[in-house]
Amino acid sequence: MKELPPLVQIKGLRDGLLVSLGDADWEKLQAMLIAQIDERQAFFQGARLALDVGSQILHVTEMVNLRDVLSERNVSLWAVVSDSPTTVKTAQLLGLATRVSKPRPEESLRPAADAVEDETALWLRRTLRSGTRIEFPGHVVVVGDVNPGAEIIAEGSVLVWGRLRGVVHAGAGGNREATVCALELSPTQLRIAGEIALPSEKKGERPEKVYLGNGRLVVEPWQPVNLKSNR
Repeated sequence: MKELPPLVQIKGLRDGLLVSLGDADWEKLQAMLIAQIDERQAFFQGARLALDVGSQILHVTEMVNLRDVLSERNVSLWAVVSDSPTTVKTAQLLGLATRVSKPRPEESLRPAADAVEDETALWLRRTLRSGTRIEFPGHVVVVGDVNPGAEIIAEGSVLVWGRLRGVVHAGAGGNREATVCALELSPTQLRIAGEIALPSEKKGERPEKVYLGNGRLVVEPWQPVNLKSNR
């Protein structure tokens, strides 16, 4: 996977993506961010973006321009986090959030993810259609279906709160502890680390979980519950 430039770091959040920008000229940082989005259009399509600009001082014109440029690429700017009072005030004037916090598990009603245990997760609340390719250096959670022709490549685990009928490669970096969970498991191809499962003739009619056990892929029933009811 192509590494991101050090001045632009992207991390998955519950409600979208957090982009942290380094210390450099604003025009340069904005150009680098847009270049990343243009190079990985499928990954960013429909994403909600929270931007951490550090000590950058941004005024209304600069922030509106960035919001418009992102909107043209179907990316929504919903938060700007900054150490600069001027930038924070500008964001508030534009109706943007200025804080990004991770919710406590007991406050969340999202599907429980025994395959997703840390904050490095990309949450996608939409169906992935044919031709969509998602790559992420962590866990991927899809609240929707993964249609035939769609592909997910994750270095962590993959959870699909819907029908999985596309291609999934979990543990793409060699993580043999990765798992794949879905409410309906009928993938075109499924891989965990270096192990590949051929398509099954049976149609998945119940939630199932796939993991590596004794060097082979094991499929077992999965009982998804929401985090609140699991406490």
